[in-house]
Amino acid sequence: MMTIGELAEKTGVTPRMLRYYEQQGLLTPWRGSNGYRLYGNAAVALVLQMRELIESGLPTRLLRTVLPWLEHQKCNSQAACGALDQEEVAALREHIQNIGRRIEVLSRNRTAISEYLRLMSANTHGAGHHSSRVLDLDTSVNL
Repeated sequence: MMTIGELAEKTGVTPRMLRYYEQQGLLTPWRGSNGYRLYGNAAVALVLQMRELIESGLPTRLLRTVLPWLEHQKCNSQAACGALDQEEVAALREHIQNIGRRIEVLSRNRTAISEYLRLMSANTHGAGHHSSRVLDLDTSVNL
């Protein structure tokens, strides 16, 4: 078991945000005899995944609908996970499309930056006296 501060440290999510997740019904801590919030080890992976989904633009109201599957990944029916209404289905499909567009943009940007670094690295190494000022980025960055 870990305190809210320990969970915050392990996940990079502030205690305030963890309390917000709790208020939204996304995270349920146990309470110690002293009233402190306590979390099991599984909370680390759950909080990290919730944070990533929220950062991807998924609203907490939709996160709440997929949370049972995220926590257990055992529900394989509407009865086990809960049914989605048409609005939730449409919103989740739209979110998937948005993620796909972001992946395409990020991939193009990664390629462009990689090519730029290769070009600058090649030009710098060929120039001689400037090479000490530029890192060998091809070996220091996994692209």
